[in-house]
Amino acid sequence: MLYVDEINTLDIRSQQKLMTAIQEGEFSITGQSERSSGAMVQTEPVPCDFVMVASGNLDAMENMHPALRSRIKGYGYEVYMDDTIEDTPEMRRKYARFVAQEVEKDGRLPHFTDEAVKEVILEAQRRSGRKGHLTLELRNLGGLVRVAGDIARAEDVEHTTRDHVLQAKRRSRSIEQQLADDYIERRKDYDMTVAAGDVVGRVNGLAVMGEDSGIVMPVMAEIAPSQGPGEVIATGKLQDIAQEAVQNVSAIIKKFSDEDISQKDIHIQYVQSYEGVQGDSASVTMATAVISALENIPVDQSVAMTGSLSVRGDVLPVGGVTHKIEAAAKAGLDTVIIPAANEQDVMIEDEFKEEVEIVPVSHISEVLEVALAGEPEKDSLVDRLKNITGQALERSGGASNSQGRGSPSPQ
Repeated sequence: MLYVDEINTLDIRSQQKLMTAIQEGEFSITGQSERSSGAMVQTEPVPCDFVMVASGNLDAMENMHPALRSRIKGYGYEVYMDDTIEDTPEMRRKYARFVAQEVEKDGRLPHFTDEAVKEVILEAQRRSGRKGHLTLELRNLGGLVRVAGDIARAEDVEHTTRDHVLQAKRRSRSIEQQLADDYIERRKDYDMTVAAGDVVGRVNGLAVMGEDSGIVMPVMAEIAPSQGPGEVIATGKLQDIAQEAVQNVSAIIKKFSDEDISQKDIHIQYVQSYEGVQGDSASVTMATAVISALENIPVDQSVAMTGSLSVRGDVLPVGGVTHKIEAAAKAGLDTVIIPAANEQDVMIEDEFKEEVEIVPVSHISEVLEVALAGEPEKDSLVDRLKNITGQALERSGGASNSQGRGSPSPQ
């Protein structure tokens, strides 16, 4: 049995030789004595009948010799390993055992209390990114256990508690994540978040920096007379996917607005997006800001939102909803609109559950019903959208809310 980890780091010549050994079942050893200045010596072919197991990350596929990979697929299997596992009582017991094993392996750490173990398991749930699953990246989870234990040992206490785990979560972060956190902290010195009042054409969007740092990113829209055919102009270092999202929003605006925009320029600005915008999770935010500006209906600034948008106005799922919701809560916002498809992914910390109301939505008209202020203009617009889309959005008592304080009322 031959095991080769990080197969893509093996240089191409070595991969070619490995390929020869696999295919022919024998290989000639070539070399020379380090004390010799003579010629290279090559032996007769040596039998090498073996089973090879190779591993690596997804980028390993790019750097593997194509012929070697072809032989792996031809004579064996390619297996993609899951990075999460189903969250069951039995699996939780195994994670509790894992915590105990990490403590015993270190030999110097205080054992964990039940509450501390529960917090580690909660973090395993959050890191999985999927409701009802636990992460299988146990090396990183073990690092959290050791940091929490080190904090407890430094305090010279008998057991590692939940508070020690919470402290460890703040300390045991990658350099990239620390840089993201530092950027967000510095950004607060010039924070432009508005958490109260009603403003036309301004919406509190939500984004994620690094792996898990949520951030409030306002989006503003302004309508101006055009010197030629009207166009949509978006600024904020938008990458390809974000630029495509702008085009989708343009289609929605043309369909849902009574305003003639053929002679108008629609300006969209991502405020303070110095690091650029990569995905399309601000599509709902953009559309709300533009419709607000076109119809001159203000947006409730205590509301934040995230979500992708189809050209038909359907709200589609996005990533990082948990971290985005927590960012909104930290910024003092009261309500967060998320895609209904992401409702199962919400795993916010207990401290935020009473601070923010979570509203799952499926269509842009539902977004506007919650986010816009000022009757009767808002009601007229929302009714018009419902008629255009043919979607009857009965909201008796509001959208379901399994995570927040209650259900919003459209009245």
